[in-house]
Amino acid sequence: MSRTVQILLVVALAAVESQGWWVPPCKRPTQKPKSEKIDLYYIPPSPPCRMIMMTADVLGIDVNWIYVDLTKQEQLKPEYLKINPQHTVPAMNHSGFTLGESRAIQAYLASNSPKGGTIYPNDIKKRAKIEEMLYFDVGRLYPQFLACYGIGTGNQSDANKAKFAESLSMLEEYITRNGWVATNQMTIADLSLLATVTLTEAVGYDISGYPKTTEWLAKAKLAVPHYNTTSQTGLDLWKGLYQAGLQRN
Repeated sequence: MSRTVQILLVVALAAVESQGWWVPPCKRPTQKPKSEKIDLYYIPPSPPCRMIMMTADVLGIDVNWIYVDLTKQEQLKPEYLKINPQHTVPAMNHSGFTLGESRAIQAYLASNSPKGGTIYPNDIKKRAKIEEMLYFDVGRLYPQFLACYGIGTGNQSDANKAKFAESLSMLEEYITRNGWVATNQMTIADLSLLATVTLTEAVGYDISGYPKTTEWLAKAKLAVPHYNTTSQTGLDLWKGLYQAGLQRN
């Protein structure tokens, strides 16, 4: 993380903390036996954190949300590194079982929820398609977006823009075939890609040339019960960080 990004995060997250905006929409969890409680560590502007928040929201899971204060470098504390040696967010701790990758956390939450079969079905072919699109997001679309528009790191070269546009065309084709990104219904892959594609709104990237993707984006937002508070608030914060980064360059 560059010094510029660190400064921007300090400013933005201090504002978040003072406003109390980091509280997820799901009701505050009641105390549960240790064997049942799931701890999720997050910060609102992070796209991977937003996908976890949306997944928990869709599943109706009552979890213990733990805000990681990057301004105090809480992600580098020994107790956090025991949970996630990568010192990144999000992270999960379920009675000693830990995960530090957002899409793995998505799958775990769905697999442990009575409603999980609706967005992560047991059918092996459907799961394979879902995982294909999760890998498409983490391996292609998300990093190509960051290559162009990453806070303090993006390079909007013609080559980077062309790669990102090509990946959006691929996503358009998948949605054209399925109606959703992986199957004929919403899955965790849609929530993963929803967190990524909405970043285009934050940077002013016009996706109207991808009509099926535009249509999917609208209906995916509606499928998340508390979209504004699980995703839009964090997206707005990310947008503020991005714009502040442009002003500093």
